[in-house]
Amino acid sequence: MMKKIFAVFILLISVFNFAQRTCGTTQVMEEFYKNHPEEKIRKKDLDFFLRNNTPNSTSATNKLVVTIPVVVHVLYSNATMNISDAQIASQIAILNADFRKLNADFSTVVPPAFQGVAADAEIAFCMATRTPSGATTNGIERKSVPSNFNFDNNYYTSSGLVAWDTTKYLNIWVGNISTNLLGFAYPPAAAGYSFDGLAIGYKYFGNIGTAQAPYNKGRTATHEIGHYFGLEHIWGTDDYPDTCGSATNTDYCADTPQTYSAYYGNPTYPNNDYMCVSTANGAMFMNYMDYVNDASMAMFTNNQKTIMQNAIAGPRASLLNSNGCSSMSVSEVEAITKIMVFPNPTTHYISISSPATKIDEIEIFNSEGRLIKKSEIRNETTKVDINDFPTGMYYIRAYGKGNFIKSMKFIKN
Repeated sequence: MMKKIFAVFILLISVFNFAQRTCGTTQVMEEFYKNHPEEKIRKKDLDFFLRNNTPNSTSATNKLVVTIPVVVHVLYSNATMNISDAQIASQIAILNADFRKLNADFSTVVPPAFQGVAADAEIAFCMATRTPSGATTNGIERKSVPSNFNFDNNYYTSSGLVAWDTTKYLNIWVGNISTNLLGFAYPPAAAGYSFDGLAIGYKYFGNIGTAQAPYNKGRTATHEIGHYFGLEHIWGTDDYPDTCGSATNTDYCADTPQTYSAYYGNPTYPNNDYMCVSTANGAMFMNYMDYVNDASMAMFTNNQKTIMQNAIAGPRASLLNSNGCSSMSVSEVEAITKIMVFPNPTTHYISISSPATKIDEIEIFNSEGRLIKKSEIRNETTKVDINDFPTGMYYIRAYGKGNFIKSMKFIKN
């Protein structure tokens, strides 16, 4: 699946030194779409949903925190790489602070000009307390691997540690990642695949133990999990460089000032070096989705929160129905997300988000009331192909164990 995808980083070595952040998400997604062209076709519909849906979970009357079960797979070839439980705990604590806007450095790192658009993403993370089979766990797996183990390509294979159900857990693999690479995570388009999750170097995980400056504050995981929930780099969808002049920022967040390249290191505020249009406040380089050092990033924005909540309402919704964390309850899940069809409108496919109620089959009817398709639904990542449907309005009847649950409609463009 991922063979040779990191050869591209040889070209980067002459341009960037080790002191600069490098994220592999763009490269692994290029390989993903090469190997799964059907997902490339579906990308436009999914992107539109992530950027334009209005999620229930962010409404003023329904303000609850979504809890994501996490399993950490540690792959080590020496004692140093076998990071401690305490180091893992430090990273989870950092994620919970960063995604809830509770990070202690927020007010010192984020200037007042940008604090008003900073968001509590209302996402929390818990270590799994139950395995997929129901056994008690602390949410950590460990495995000794050979010194020549290729972490980048094999972390999720049987030679590494196979993922726990990626529709029910956020899988994080920690190991000896490639030189000049800190980590990578797969966006919602890869939901349900065996490699879906975060792969990260043991030197950049948490804030104690093996964590090395300037990436020793746990922000690599924060950045990559932003990708996992659908966020682009703050300068746009392309790595180097982005273009200027569009009315809409190419990270699809209107509240992030438009830039055409990444910021590195510890910039001084305000900074207009890579701004498309210079302003008094300059670039929002302290955003988690830029490339600055850990100590210089400290915020997500409201528009970024919307995208992440849309991912949870749609392609990542099966995480809400996981029993991986004993603290989760069905009543909480029901209050967070209602049953819905996504993307909507669509062109190539639909999926059903039903985190609180099991749906195993749907029937699709055209506007004339004629049944045109039945499909089995395994989980919220199941994609029902509607590519050959004529343009128009369609209706869905959803069933669980033979019992009718809900009617919905969608538009095929």
